[in-house]
Amino acid sequence: MRRVVITGMGVCAPNGIGLDDFSEALQQGKSGVRFQPKLKELQFGCQIAASPLIKEGVKEKYFTPLQLRGLNASGLVYGVMAGVDAWNDAGLSKSIGDSPDWDSGILFGTGILGVDKFREAIYKVDENNVRRLGSTAVMQTMASGISAYLGGILGCGNQVTTNSSACSTGTEGVLMAYDRIVSGNAERMLVGSCSDSGPYVWGGFDAMRILPRKFNDNPEIASRPMSATASGFVPGSGAGAMVLESLESAQQRNAKIYAEVLGGNVNSGGQRGGGTMTAPNNEAVQLCIQKGMQSAGVKSYEIDAINGHLTATIKDATEIDNWSEALQLKGGNFPYINSFKGVIGHCLAAAGSIECVGAILQLTNNRIFGNVNCEDIHPDIADKITLGKVPLKTFSFKANVIAKASFGFGDVNACVFFKRYDD
Repeated sequence: MRRVVITGMGVCAPNGIGLDDFSEALQQGKSGVRFQPKLKELQFGCQIAASPLIKEGVKEKYFTPLQLRGLNASGLVYGVMAGVDAWNDAGLSKSIGDSPDWDSGILFGTGILGVDKFREAIYKVDENNVRRLGSTAVMQTMASGISAYLGGILGCGNQVTTNSSACSTGTEGVLMAYDRIVSGNAERMLVGSCSDSGPYVWGGFDAMRILPRKFNDNPEIASRPMSATASGFVPGSGAGAMVLESLESAQQRNAKIYAEVLGGNVNSGGQRGGGTMTAPNNEAVQLCIQKGMQSAGVKSYEIDAINGHLTATIKDATEIDNWSEALQLKGGNFPYINSFKGVIGHCLAAAGSIECVGAILQLTNNRIFGNVNCEDIHPDIADKITLGKVPLKTFSFKANVIAKASFGFGDVNACVFFKRYDD
């Protein structure tokens, strides 16, 4: 069985673009949640959100002038930036010439892509201006547009595809890429996920009244995972990316190694046993964690930290219960647990990949990043685990194994285990 390691990472997050800025933001508890004037104009109940701030001139480093012409798909921009950065960070070059790199593939997921471009297209078609639509409308609005864009930029000749599993997309993608490398069908895979910004993505959630509405004047304290005063998730967007590679290939290239992927599990609760489109089947969540440990060869007491899904809803306490039951650990024996959504919001399809990058940075930086906005920890969580296991501040800690889980809309689950690399 081949070992799989991570040799490159990139991130385009609401609170930091690039590994250094993102790592510093997580360490300092810097928030990317901001007031959005457009949402107020459209009379949203929740007028705050978290999206990356891209400076003027940055896109030109990733796209040609031709590609930028008519480009109106924020998720695609985020994904290309994170993906190219991860590829460069791994010390890999673009394939040059007529032959692609047959050993390298891409698996880059999304929930929905190019919503703004799609809206633009609808209006132009309705107004009989279809000839002005442009030749890139299809590429910007199809779900696999992100993997296709990256595939062409980098020249990858292995599998180039897109997955989509709601909030678990990014974490699921890591395991799909891991399986392809372990099976010998690829030497390396660029894996990640992205999500669009804007009212046409976030509007449905506002209509469901599952977003916080009382923090429009104080956005930085709105996203409150594990808090007794949590009142809904703050919508977010962005992208995260990682290069997964066989250990043999990484060693041959003398590549730096961030961490090892031990394995994990993906499943669904089938919307049975209490599971619905928006609520988890607890048995399925626990089984996903347990089977993930079996796949990774990890015992519960070996897990130093968990980066949970923990979206700042009433289900946070249920998630802690499921972790406790699955691991058969509670109180002071429970691992450290955190959620990055306090500072980046819930980045939807991009959440898993952005948070995987953050989880791995904890291994490489010898840190456990603090939780934000949960000083008033939910009493049901406090009854289950020792408060010190929910750190409010970043602290030095040399973790060996970190678990990362995502639980998504539609009762789907993914759990992956990362380990400090040891040759």
